Order: sequence, then structure tokens, then C-alpha cells
Amino acid sequence: MRTKRVHPGVQQMKKSLADGKCSRREFLRTVTLLGVSATAAYSMAGKILGKDVLPDFISSAQAATQKKGGVLKFGMVVQEMADPATYSWTQKSIVARHIIEYLVETGPDNITRPNLAVSWEASDDLKTWTFHLRKGVKWSNGDDFNADDVVFNFTRWLDPKTGSSNLGLFDSMLEETGEKDKKGNPIKRMIKNTVQKVDNHTVRLNLKSPVLSIPENLYNYPTGIVHRNFEKEGGDLSKNPVGTGPYALTKFRVGELAVLKKRKEPYWGGEVFLDEIRFVDLGEDPGAYLAAIASKQVDGIYQLDLTTLEAAKNIPGIKVVSIPSTQTGVIRMKVTEKPFTDIRVRKAVQKCCDAKRMLDIAHRGLGIVGEHHHVAKIHPEYFALPPFKQDIAGAKKLLAEAGYPNGIELTCNVGNTDGVWEQDAVAVLKEDAAKAGINIKMNVMPSAQYWDVWTKAPLSLTSWTHRPLAVMVLGLAYRTGVPWNESSYANPEFDAALNEAESTLDVEKRRAKMEKVEKILQGDAVLVQPFFRSVFTAVRDNVVGFEMHPTRYYRFHKISLA
Repeated sequence: MRTKRVHPGVQQMKKSLADGKCSRREFLRTVTLLGVSATAAYSMAGKILGKDVLPDFISSAQAATQKKGGVLKFGMVVQEMADPATYSWTQKSIVARHIIEYLVETGPDNITRPNLAVSWEASDDLKTWTFHLRKGVKWSNGDDFNADDVVFNFTRWLDPKTGSSNLGLFDSMLEETGEKDKKGNPIKRMIKNTVQKVDNHTVRLNLKSPVLSIPENLYNYPTGIVHRNFEKEGGDLSKNPVGTGPYALTKFRVGELAVLKKRKEPYWGGEVFLDEIRFVDLGEDPGAYLAAIASKQVDGIYQLDLTTLEAAKNIPGIKVVSIPSTQTGVIRMKVTEKPFTDIRVRKAVQKCCDAKRMLDIAHRGLGIVGEHHHVAKIHPEYFALPPFKQDIAGAKKLLAEAGYPNGIELTCNVGNTDGVWEQDAVAVLKEDAAKAGINIKMNVMPSAQYWDVWTKAPLSLTSWTHRPLAVMVLGLAYRTGVPWNESSYANPEFDAALNEAESTLDVEKRRAKMEKVEKILQGDAVLVQPFFRSVFTAVRDNVVGFEMHPTRYYRFHKISLA
């Protein structure tokens, strides 16, 4: 029997919690990343703090009382979902995560727990990660789930030809080829033997630099594990839905519906209650979703828009659910496109922002103010910089120095992909920027059209979802050359500082290193980021066991209908 090794960082985190140098949440998150089970982590925290620390998820006692059977109808756009590695919308993964699964699961409490990986451990230097895979798991085609599946997925993710955003998360597994792409960014490839099959149920990751967040990165929504023959069998999950999850895809029509039915074979994860889940596409009008849940056409909806939030609270039989989140909208400038090649223009636009005013007007004050570096106060590694204040006079001065003494005309794309708050936020910036001679024209377009051009436009507002760690979103969005780097930002100093921060175990030292990361990104004026927003959804009161997830990673395995 294998004796589980305890990482020395666990003892370090125990001391930090006892000394009051880290929060309970940070302690739980870090020790579970280091391989401690969630149950053991909560027990440790309770002993150190001298009181019970209870998990924020459905209890086994509650689950035992839930009824089996029934059809859950859920209102949500139904999009193409061919290749999980290239998903760019969370909604695609919500359907897919009932078919395919992830090595880990990060819950609504931001604690990462085992899933297809039953456990993991890290070397003292955080450069070697060993994942022990769950035995006895069957794919829906009858094959055994094993290490070959995991090696295949990592190899696909890390191949630039795949076009997966996961490249930004696993930079420590890549090396430069010595060549550059058309934009002048270094072309990278997977390091030889960075993913190693130890045996049929053990996979080892050998990194070039330390990374603490490896397990957490494996619950990013494009990291769903597909079958090792995924490409040989067409490379389209919607047409060949082979998975390890409890549900099978039986109907799928883009823009209409997706139907999942419970598989007949026993599920490795225990009892699932629902016989069927129906995702119903009601278009883009938030009012249509509210009307559908009010009239019992659906039992739950993907999100509540601000325009329907108050109305939903007054409808009998509906539960409005919310959760703290780092979901946000960034008004980013493409640094390779004129006039944004000039940092003075970017700084001028940034200086026009009154973040508190934008939050109050565009999102009714429901959220927290941003600071133009994509790190939120609720991120565990957040470092508090001096407050960023609006400076219209400074913006005018910078514009004149950049050669625009009489002002400048700009166009900003907006897709309202997560609600009209996006358009409202740009409208506030437009109003304030006009005082500095910056005339911003809004180009409002359908959300699907927006996502076709989101990485190409010189100026646009993009909605970014919640990530439990700031280093995750920074790696996805601002690391040099990664697929989702929509601003084309490339700063080796920033990349190095980010690498340093994500490799640091000690909580206080990691926050200290984040000061440099935040200062560089804010100082390079890549984005105007007014706020992080609270998020809301609604379910009918006959839905039992529903949990709001800050990234909207809804997983209905333990939901039932009363």
C-alpha cells in the first residue's frame, strides 16, 4: 500500500494560519493544492482555529434525502461544442462536463478536490507533480480510463496547432523553438518528457519552473479530458460524445437544445438523481429567460441579467442566488495597433476612468472596484497598490504629447456577451473621456459576432469569467504569445514576474511578488478595468442541491427535483 507523502509546505501553511498570516480560505485552498484531502484540510483548520470549519457544499446527509428521477430544464444558449480544448464560452463546458470530466474539481468554495485523479503530490520545489488516476472508471464506449488518456490530452493542449488557451496556464511545460511567429512572438513547443506516463494509472508532470496552481489549472473549462482516440474518431464531442461522466448526449441542435440522459451503466461517482437534463436555448433576451422560469417552462437559468434581477426577486417560487466573483469586463487596447502603440495614448484613456462611478452606473454598485491590472481584492494573492484616481488634466497632457492636441477619435467594440452592463460601462467611459478630448464611438454588435473578432479589434470590452487565482487569468490573458492575449501585450519583465509569483508557496512572499506584477500591468496601461462584478442566477424552489459557482461551472450530478 502506498504511503501518502505530506508536502513540507503543509506545515508551513499550518504555522501561517496559527500566526494569523493567512486566512482560513487561503489555508484550505493551498494545502488541498499540495495534495491534502478536503476533509483532512477542514479538520486541520478546525484544530488550529479551535472551532469547527464546515465545508460550503451539499452534505451527504442532505443527499441521502433527495429524490431520484425527473427532468431538469435549464435555460441557456446552446452553442457548438466540438472541441473542449478550444472552448471559449463557459456555456459549452456546462453541457460537456456532464459527458466528459476533469482530473480535479474546484468547488464554489474555491477548494480543489479529486475527480478523475484520486490524489496528487508535489515535489518540495513544486516542479514535479504526480497524479494518481482513479481506477475502475469506464468510458461510455467500454474502454478503461487510464494514463494514455491524460498524456494524450496534455499533448493536444500544449501543441500550438490545437489553438488551446491552456497554453497560457501551462507555460512551465513549454520551451522556445528559437523561431518567431508573424507578430514577432517566440514560438513554443512542449518540452520533451514534460508529461510522463509512470504506469497505467499514474502521470507525472515535470516542469521547468515551480508552479503552485497546477491542480487548480486543471479545472479551467477547456481542460475537460477527452478519450485518447478523440481525434481519430472525428474530433467533435457533439457528434461522438464518448465520456466518463454519468450522462449521454441524445439530442443536440445548436441554437435550440441539448438533451442529456442518465447512462444505464453505474457511475463511478455514485448516485446521480436526475433522469434527464434539457438545456433550452431561449435566445439572447434576458426577459425571455425570466419569463420562462416564471412560467415554469424551465427550472433554472444560466444567469440573471441586471435588468431582470429585481423582477426575479418578486416572483413567487423563484430563488435568486448570488456569489462573490472576479468576473469582470476589461476595456483593453491592442498595443500593436495604432494609436495604442503609443503608451501615452493608452495612459490617457486609462486616466479618464472613474472606476467607482462606472461600477455604480453600469452595475448598480454590485461588485468591487478594479485597478487596471486584473487582480481583485478577493484574489488571495492581491497586493494593495495606491488608489488609482481619475485625472482628466493628465489625460489631456498625455494626448498632446502624443501628437493629439485637438483630441482623438476611437471606436470600441461591445458585444454585451454577459449583459448590457458592458455597453453601459463603455458609455460612462465615453462620457468622461470626452472631457479629455477622446471621442469614443461604440460599435455594439451581436455577442456571437463579437467573439468572432474579439482578439482582432484595436479597442473593445471583453467579459472575462472568474478564476480563483489571479495568476491563472493573468497567464491566460497577458502572457506573451498565448491564444487569449487579445491585447497582443508582450513584456518579458511581466512574464518573469508572473512566473515568480505563481511559483511561490509562502502567502506573504507571493503577495509581495504580486506587487511587481500588478505595477507592471497597470503601468503599461494595457487595459481599463473599472470593476469586478457580483453575479446572479435563479432556480425554482423545487430544485434541490443547486450551488452557484463563481465561474458558473454548473454541474448537476447531485441536483434533484422535489
